[in-house]
Amino acid sequence: MEKSLFDISGKVAVITGAGGVLAGGLAHYLAGQGVQVAALDLRAAAVTDMGENIAGFACNVLDKDNLEQVYEQVMSKFGRVDILLNGAGGNMPGATIPPDSNIFDLKIEDYSKVLDLNLKGTLLPTMVFARAMAEQQQGVIINFSSMAATQPLTRVLGYGNAKAGIDNLTRFLATEMATKFSPEIRVNAIAPGFFVTNQNRALLTTPEGGYTERGNDVIRKTPMRRFGTPDEVFGCIHYLISDAASFVTGAVIPVDGGFSAFSGV
Repeated sequence: MEKSLFDISGKVAVITGAGGVLAGGLAHYLAGQGVQVAALDLRAAAVTDMGENIAGFACNVLDKDNLEQVYEQVMSKFGRVDILLNGAGGNMPGATIPPDSNIFDLKIEDYSKVLDLNLKGTLLPTMVFARAMAEQQQGVIINFSSMAATQPLTRVLGYGNAKAGIDNLTRFLATEMATKFSPEIRVNAIAPGFFVTNQNRALLTTPEGGYTERGNDVIRKTPMRRFGTPDEVFGCIHYLISDAASFVTGAVIPVDGGFSAFSGV
C-alpha cells in the first residue's frame, strides 16, 4: 500500500516549551501519531512522565551550552532529529503597555527579556538541533509567530516586536537551509490567533465565563466569533511536517478564525 502523504509515524520531534498548554498538547498529539517526541522545558517537572513515546528533558533555550548537552542526549536516545517545533516563548508585564500607561513607562529590561525568550529562544535551539537536519539532508522546522507580528496590537509591544522577528527569521532560515544544506529542509511558522490559556485567561475572560473588554475586542475582530482551542493548531502542524507540504517553505500560516483577514469595517 502506498504511504499516505500525511503519515508522520516513525519520525523524531524535538519540542521546546513543551511544559506549556499548546506545545505540551502538540507533544501528546504527535506521540499519538507514532512520532518519538523529545519534550524540552525549563522546568523538568513539567515534562516528566508525559506518557508513551515522549521523553522529557530539562532545557534552557537561552543557554547554548545547555542546548548542546541536551542535543547530545537526544541524539544518543533517538539517533536523529526530523522535526523541531520552537514552542518556547512568553510575555512579561513590564514589556506591555496597559491602558493606564504609555510608551514612556515601558520597562526596557523586561522588554529585552521578552525579545530574548521569543526570538533568541527560537534561534538558539535551531542553531543546535538543525545540525542533525543538515547532516541528514532533510528535516522540518516550525516556529511560532502571532497575530501581533503583522498587526501591532495595543499593549503587547515586546511580544509583538519579537514575533515580527520570528516571521523574518522563518523566511531567512527557509532560504538558508534549502540553498546551503538541502532543499529537503523546510522552515515554516504558524501564527495562532487567540486561544485561551492559563497565561491569558484573566485578560480575555471573566471568572463567570464571559468576556472581558479585551476579550470582546478580540471576538469582534474574529469572523468565527470565538476563541480557538489548542487542538485546532494540531492539524496545521501535522500538515506542515508531513510530505503533503513538501513544497512549502518560508510560509507563515495563520490559524486564527479569520482575525488576520478582518479589517473591522
